[in-house]
Amino acid sequence: MKIILDAMGGDNAPASVVEGAVRACGELGVDVVLVGREAEIDQCLAACGSARGEHIQVVNATEVVTMEDDPSMATRRKKDSSMAVALTMLKNGQGDAVVSAGSTGALLTGATLIVKRIRGIRRAAMGPVLPNGGKGVLLMDCGANVDCTPEYLLQFAYMGSFYAERIMGCENPRVALLNVGTEDTKGGVLQKESFELLRQAADAGRINFIGNAEGSDLMTGRVDVMITDGFSGNVMLKTVEGAAKFMFSQLKGVLYTSTKNKLAALAIKKDLSGMKAMLDPAEVGGTAMLGISKPVIKAHGSSDGRAIFNAIRQAAACAEADVAGAIEANIEYMKIEKET
Repeated sequence: MKIILDAMGGDNAPASVVEGAVRACGELGVDVVLVGREAEIDQCLAACGSARGEHIQVVNATEVVTMEDDPSMATRRKKDSSMAVALTMLKNGQGDAVVSAGSTGALLTGATLIVKRIRGIRRAAMGPVLPNGGKGVLLMDCGANVDCTPEYLLQFAYMGSFYAERIMGCENPRVALLNVGTEDTKGGVLQKESFELLRQAADAGRINFIGNAEGSDLMTGRVDVMITDGFSGNVMLKTVEGAAKFMFSQLKGVLYTSTKNKLAALAIKKDLSGMKAMLDPAEVGGTAMLGISKPVIKAHGSSDGRAIFNAIRQAAACAEADVAGAIEANIEYMKIEKET
């Protein structure tokens, strides 16, 4: 298994990318290709006590896609950027997956233009896995597609179901449509039309659609895959992240207000650490771009070495499980015939 890394993408690149890559080689048994400014990469390898070799390859790329670059043009204008070169290598079969902590918009656009979508998929979508006390819940889409059609949401449901089954280990994943109520008649035109398509897919035995779900159902364990448009999904994702930060800041304030509370905090320190780890995005590693013909994983922009390591682990799992192949094999069920 060979994972291609955009070594210059992210706030802490290339140091964090190299650190995660070296660890992945040792613990996961994967080969890695570090794409970027080779002099900087070699310095980081030396700092990690490593060097180029049989399992670590370095490919030079002189340009870097920054957050200031126009996402829609970045990989086209900067053809020798670490991101563009990494995606081109994936397209040409020089690796099994790509991981990047660079610009989300540029990566999605680059993956679409260079690696290409699976034929028949209207839009690629981003599916982060959020904690729910079990195997997690996949939120589709989380911001890649602000404006959606019912066909997009139907395809998100299929793609999310395959991912949940093959990567998250959910048997017969429960798919729900995010709505303002659980009744079948709830929602606007998009939700009502999407509901009918999802119900038809369920009646045909192709997905396990359990109906509408409210935002409060996201992390209760009732749902494995939550389907929504990218606008609503992004608002929900950021709300969950903000609520988690608020909760921990308030909890910290309570636990350190008195000697009694400090002693209580010490007694439950291990449990609190486990809870914090469950909510830590670095433990997941990244977000899969589903609908692209080969695995592309978007790591968080602030990823440290641990987050990059977990993103590589996720990329390897996606490649091994062949999620893209499962999507492609079922594409005929994911299309809506246009009326003439």
